[in-house]
Amino acid sequence: MNRLAILALLAAGAASAVGATAGAKSRASTACPLPAGTQRVNLDPADFTTRITSPWWPMRPGSRWVYRETDSEGTRQRVVVTVATRTKRIANGVRARVVHDVATEDGAPVEVTDDWYAQDRCGNVWYLGEATREYANGRVVSTEGSFEAGVDGAEAGVIMPARPRAGMRYRQEHYAGHAEDRAGVVGLRERVEVPFGYFRSGRVLMTREENPLEPRVLEYKFYARGLGPVLAVSVSGGSDREELLRYVRGG
Repeated sequence: MNRLAILALLAAGAASAVGATAGAKSRASTACPLPAGTQRVNLDPADFTTRITSPWWPMRPGSRWVYRETDSEGTRQRVVVTVATRTKRIANGVRARVVHDVATEDGAPVEVTDDWYAQDRCGNVWYLGEATREYANGRVVSTEGSFEAGVDGAEAGVIMPARPRAGMRYRQEHYAGHAEDRAGVVGLRERVEVPFGYFRSGRVLMTREENPLEPRVLEYKFYARGLGPVLAVSVSGGSDREELLRYVRGG
């Protein structure tokens, strides 16, 4: 075989290797696509775990976040979010981690919610539903907003992508007419300060969240790397602010 033929074969082999690598990367990036809009998703329970290790929202059992929420009228609530040791098998077959959320005003419960999360094999954290109860004078007055993926047409969504990047958009939940939150990544090099502490640039992820059921409402959320949500600010449809006061990492 002459020298030119050998060089041609080597070049072809290199091109094939590059193409294979690019193809593998392309397949990897589409292996766990993010859901959008009303899109139906078929989730394989074997692809999910209740061990949630997202760097932007790690959910170790026992982890606890305490927030202060102030609404447009200046009313304050205390919100305590705790990752439970309990899990729940969702109607779509996925086993989810239970996260317990209690909002109180002057010590009395206002809203108590169990949220259900699981992480897929790519690292995306999925939101699979919630059981929520609103209280007035110590009695449950509403369960509006409750849904479970796989029940009555409800679909799961993603609460935190595995590899967030600016401009990325995705559905967080979909239960037509009841729960239709959407989100987009604004940036990953933000900075934020809350009562719990200051988080420097490059350690904060910012998202933009909206809901077609409440078209005037727009909220920005900030997640600190290694900790989770630290601040939520409504900039339209109200001026609510929820900020982190304390955090305890689970064992």
